[in-house]
Amino acid sequence: MSEKPETAEQRTQLPVLRGDCANCFGLCCVALPFAASADFAITKEAGKPCRNLQSDFRCGIHTTLRGKGFAGCTVYDCFGAGQQVSQVTFGGTDWRQAPKTARLMFDVFPVVRQLHELLFYLAQALALPAAAPLHADLARLREAVEARTAGTPEELAALDVGELREPVNVLLLRTSELVRAEVRGRKKEHRGADLMGARLKGADLRGANLRGAYLIAADLTGADLRLADLIGADLRDARLAGADLTGSIFLTQPQLNAAKGDAATRIPAGLTRPAHW
Repeated sequence: MSEKPETAEQRTQLPVLRGDCANCFGLCCVALPFAASADFAITKEAGKPCRNLQSDFRCGIHTTLRGKGFAGCTVYDCFGAGQQVSQVTFGGTDWRQAPKTARLMFDVFPVVRQLHELLFYLAQALALPAAAPLHADLARLREAVEARTAGTPEELAALDVGELREPVNVLLLRTSELVRAEVRGRKKEHRGADLMGARLKGADLRGANLRGAYLIAADLTGADLRLADLIGADLRDARLAGADLTGSIFLTQPQLNAAKGDAATRIPAGLTRPAHW
């Protein structure tokens, strides 16, 4: 008997790919380094707890991060890696209880974060009807990436994520081509382009390729970004007031959090309008 094909709902069933701080040991506040800048009020070394981290692994200034110079914290999302490493990889034993495993936990966290980011993109691709010809290959690759997230701490620490990223990128590129083909006519090609501070107010960027583009502080007010590929685009301080991002592909919550939108900005389903907009 042949197996029934996956439904759209089954194709996108994945572990929670958004950070759940209540089930994490404050890993992003400890494992990652940051330098004093416009995004962070202080410099912190990797593996050293942030001064704002409380004994219950919660942030002591969570509701006032931006006002106190920690805007960088508000744009970060671990794609669910924090709770995965805390509750699954290390079985719920935190780095304070078992200090000998702390360094390994901190090394594993960014690896799992990368794996979960790949799973996020694969989930998006699997949810796109235009990518139906690729769904079988995308599902197989998703299973391969998921299997790696279940590895032991030692296996994860030694994992070369690049070996997985390359085939994922190939399929995501093909997905992008299929989706953007729905937009008739010539599409803008801005892959990796330097568009920092660019004046793109009201621009027609439907189906544009903006993969890896530098859009820092660009004026995209009222721009039409429907079905645009935004994977890896740097949207820090980009003005998105009134912009239409409906159907844009591979846009992440951290990218939205880093931009400046408003109540009129139209965002893709599955993402949340940032509180500071």
